Amino acid sequence: VCYNWWVLSALACLGKLHYIDGSKLRAFVLGCQNDERGGISDRPDDEADVYHTFFGIAGLSLLGLDTDVVDAVDARFALPEKVVERILLR
Repeated sequence: VCYNWWVLSALACLGKLHYIDGSKLRAFVLGCQNDERGGISDRPDDEADVYHTFFGIAGLSLLGLDTDVVDAVDARFALPEKVVERILLR
């Protein structure tokens, strides 16, 4: 799951997100969720952890996950765009 972030963030910076089949990648990441305890694992049926949960959600943001659920994430910094804007405007 973390590689979804590393690849997507690089492609986003290059303006090439269309190179990825977003629906298949989204399905894979969502299939790595632990429905009982929460979180996202590195692959289906593994134990969820904070690292893969964070990068899984960040990657879903780049794929256009509903912004009512997850704030848009800046591909350069792996931070919410709102936070990056606030930091860079200071």
